[in-house]
Amino acid sequence: MTSNHHTDVRAHANPGSNREQDQKLLTIVEAADIVRAPVATLRYWRHLGTGPRSFRLGRRVLYRYDDLITWINDQHDGPHAA
Repeated sequence: MTSNHHTDVRAHANPGSNREQDQKLLTIVEAADIVRAPVATLRYWRHLGTGPRSFRLGRRVLYRYDDLITWINDQHDGPHAA
């Protein structure tokens, strides 16, 4: 991964990836690693309703990989993007 801030996250996706990868479920720890933010930040964003889409499965909070990537790209392309 390069340090270029304008790189689209989708460019890092495996070109051979399939719908199964897009449907992959991530824990909050895995999601935090991808967005490079503390788990507490993802919890706070979830509380505010401003973070990536998530859902509960039993007691666990999960994120779909494709929802996370979409959210990241939306932040990059959004009205407050630098």
